[in-house]
Amino acid sequence: MRIKEIETFRVPPRWLFLKITTDEGLVGWGEPIVEGRASTVEACVHELSEYLIGNDPMRIEDIWNTLYRSGFYRGGPILMSAIAGIDQALWDIKGKFYNAPIYELMGGACRDKVKVYSWIGGDRPADVLEQANKAKENGFQAIKMNATEELQIIDSYSKIDNVLERVAMIREGLGADFGIGIDFHGRVHKPMAKILAKELEQFRPMFIEEPVLAENNEALKEVARHSNIPIATGERMYSRWDFKKILQEGYVDIIQPDLSHAGGITECKKIFSMAEAYDVAVAPHCPLGPIALAACLQVDTTSYNVFIQEQSLGIHYNKGNDVLDYLNDQSVFKFENGYAKNLTAPGLGISVNESYVREKQKEGHNWKNPIWRHEDGTVAEW
Repeated sequence: MRIKEIETFRVPPRWLFLKITTDEGLVGWGEPIVEGRASTVEACVHELSEYLIGNDPMRIEDIWNTLYRSGFYRGGPILMSAIAGIDQALWDIKGKFYNAPIYELMGGACRDKVKVYSWIGGDRPADVLEQANKAKENGFQAIKMNATEELQIIDSYSKIDNVLERVAMIREGLGADFGIGIDFHGRVHKPMAKILAKELEQFRPMFIEEPVLAENNEALKEVARHSNIPIATGERMYSRWDFKKILQEGYVDIIQPDLSHAGGITECKKIFSMAEAYDVAVAPHCPLGPIALAACLQVDTTSYNVFIQEQSLGIHYNKGNDVLDYLNDQSVFKFENGYAKNLTAPGLGISVNESYVREKQKEGHNWKNPIWRHEDGTVAEW
């Protein structure tokens, strides 16, 4: 069996899908995307396709190493996201060839289901109590919200107070055991992150996410000194080599690699296992589409230290189209009591509605994240 063709599809709301077709008619789907840089990743996929056409799709490890190591310059969001989507599609093909879900080819299941959480509040969090109540009514046992609006390196305590007020409402309204993930989103710099982490401790959050930007990970030591809340980070880290140092230093409690950014299924399974050796939990990042979510769930099923999974059904980014729109069988992502069951169909465990994908490709998208500015005119972290 040989790889015959690679196609890409830029589809709304902000996703990029790829399809690999073999000369025996088997096809695999992947989701290589950097949100806001879809065209760049798409170009990278087609550049890498020169290494793929005519090769055996079953040699996933060899292909991964070829794509990664054949370039003198390697790593980073664009290259690793392109590799990730290709890798997902190759695993999809392999699973379909053996008529088994991917997790069966990776040692089998260690769980029957994985907890998932729901996003609330939007980019600038508002109406969070109402949305959190709705999530609980829909069976979720946990939510995640953006903590703050934009913050300067040193900012006002009133903005801290606004965060505390929102989190307090959710804790008081939904009870002591409801999970609250609080995403700092890299908007908060070290001086304010220390204050915010300390003040939030009283509400016993599930975790604080990206309390500082990944390029400032050395500051996690200071944040950890000021709070006992579990620290999560990793969505802007792209390989096991990126994760190596933070695992060794021991200030992170939860890593959040993204299976569409961090080298795909092959690489993320290794990253998850590295974290387990350091007694670190995993909560994979996935505010993306159905292929990315299916890839996450396949690896989650085999990974002991995964404790919760992000998913994007109804997320504020999904304008016009949502996760289920691109599937033939939408019931595969029917969550029960806040859990997603293992996907048991061959390959990724989903059936992509190709005719709908091709229809929506005509519409396409040019999604970009907003550009925010502080009152003084300087660019703010989104």
